[in-house]
This record gives sequence, structure tokens and C-alpha cells, in this order.
Amino acid sequence: MTTALMIIDVQEAMFSYDERMYDEEGVMGRITSLLQKARQAGAPVVYIQHTEDQEYTRGLPTWEISRMIAPQSGELIVEKPTWDAFHRTPLHEELQRRGITGLVICGLQSEFCVDTTCRRAYSLGYSSILVEDAVSTFSNGRFTAEEIVRHHNSVLGGRFAALKPEREISFA
Repeated sequence: MTTALMIIDVQEAMFSYDERMYDEEGVMGRITSLLQKARQAGAPVVYIQHTEDQEYTRGLPTWEISRMIAPQSGELIVEKPTWDAFHRTPLHEELQRRGITGLVICGLQSEFCVDTTCRRAYSLGYSSILVEDAVSTFSNGRFTAEEIVRHHNSVLGGRFAALKPEREISFA
């Protein structure tokens, strides 16, 4: 299979804040569904795990990938120190080694790691689908989280990635 599911930064820290993410329960349900579809089809699953300081320090409980979507043996986990999952990581080389040319992208946060990684995947020649209802973020005081998600989906979709809802994604 040449298309992988990429799950960006769905880590325990995201669920530890007082504020909840936009459509948190729905988004996590759709990410879980994508994960089940990928596993059932035998598609590769790639977890991106933010690793830096504070609650994203390696080894802290908040750094761990969410227990709701815990990785299974053999699934690729790539730690990243920046918003770009490809920058200063072995991600591109690992995908190339596995023959992966397409990505189905979901995760957190729309305006940071999802946006940056989608743009970089495009620049590296990957055919990507951004799952428009399987991404989220937090409000920032200027825009609601929903506005941020909608804006980034509209900017990324059709330019850097195809935009599709979870129900239309299959890994056959």
C-alpha cells in the first residue's frame, strides 16, 4: 500500500488543558475511525509526536500519544522538534523507504503542525488528503477554534492537499 494514515500530535497534553478543542469528541471519533479503516486495510500508520519542552518533554505522561489511539507494534512513530513533521526528522526517508507516496492527514493543531506539515508534504511531492473533519485546535482570543479550523482547511484544501470528510476516506 502506498498511502499512509498520518496522525499529527494527538498527544495527552492536548486533553490536559482547561479549554477544550473545537469538536473534540467528534474529531477524536473520526480519527479513531480513520485508524480502524487504515488498520483493517493494512495501510501504514504514521504517528507524529511533538517533542520539545514543557508538557511535550519526552517521558512525561502529557507527551504520550493519546491512549484513545495508542500505536500498535510496527506502526511508525516520528518525534519532531518543530511544527514541520519533516524538518529535522527521519520522516521523509522513512516514507520513501516504505514506498509511501500518498498521505491521509489528520490531527492537531490546524494552524500549527497540521498546516506546516501539509505544506511540506506538498513541496516534497506527496499526494495528500487533509481530512477536514478530523483536525482541531483551540480558540486563540482573536478567532474561535472553529474559525481557525475552517480557515486553514480552506487555505490548504485544493492547493496543498485534497480536502475530504472522514466518511469519504477509504484505504482500499
